[in-house]
Amino acid sequence: MTLKLPTPAQPLMIGTRGSPLALAQAHETRARLAKAFDLPFEAFTIVVIKTTGDKIIDRPLKEIGGKGLFTREIEDDMLAGKIDIAVHSMKDMPTLQPGGLVLDTYLPREDVRDAFISPTASSLDDLAAGTIVGTSSLRRRAQLMLKRSDLQVVEFRGNLQTRLMKLDQGVAAATFLAMAGLNRLQMDEVPHTAIETDVMLPAVAQGAIGIERRVGDTNVAEMLAAIHDTPTGQRLAAERSFLLELDGSCETPIAGLAELDGGTLHLRGEVLRPDGSESVSDAMSCPIEDGVQAGREMAQKLLAQAGPGFFDWR
Repeated sequence: MTLKLPTPAQPLMIGTRGSPLALAQAHETRARLAKAFDLPFEAFTIVVIKTTGDKIIDRPLKEIGGKGLFTREIEDDMLAGKIDIAVHSMKDMPTLQPGGLVLDTYLPREDVRDAFISPTASSLDDLAAGTIVGTSSLRRRAQLMLKRSDLQVVEFRGNLQTRLMKLDQGVAAATFLAMAGLNRLQMDEVPHTAIETDVMLPAVAQGAIGIERRVGDTNVAEMLAAIHDTPTGQRLAAERSFLLELDGSCETPIAGLAELDGGTLHLRGEVLRPDGSESVSDAMSCPIEDGVQAGREMAQKLLAQAGPGFFDWR
């Protein structure tokens, strides 16, 4: 098959959410495709699609659904032929895609760590008892309460800029963001401290950008293969296998990280009670090609250790 490249007259349509970070990720995808095929930016059109998760920001995610809240409308438009590819933050992605769609292209992964953000403190240890910390992430909430049960945690929905604005308004004294978002938006001016992964294990697939396409679109598949980062794909295969076996969602506090060292994959995983009263964690190493199986095995081991009712809300 002869590859048919997009042109300004017939551009490739790139679907994305409309936040500054989502747009930065779409622009990076466009730039990588343009460079790979020596095409002008005009050969690509970025299409902003508002998702349910973007529209409803005054309620916790667990009250309105799972991770599909940030992808459903985008995927519907792709299935309808309105866009050709979709660019996603992988930590927002369900482990299974709708019929007719496939997610098999990843850009090089950014910094996976969480960032502690506060105008007055440089770390969690600096916060006085009773200090209010804002986060919408059940994982971060549970990890925080496990370490500092003397703090108060409030709901902190919204994109990166909205959460920083809430911090400025005094809604909370501290919050967490992903280092990847700060880096991609070049927000060095934000006072932050990176939290090492042995202190706070990140969300599965944090820092990774994924590109979704239609199953039968072989032309787009060939284009995307030119910008796929294999090491990121290998790491996410293990992490998302771990998440899938746990049946993870935005309603479940789960953390996981795979790292590569030569031909070896090192996987760490953690599950927490939603109230942060208990956590169960494990680590294992295996050949890279066994990463998917390792993810499943670790999930099964942690579920057995956690026991029934571990994720129930109290």
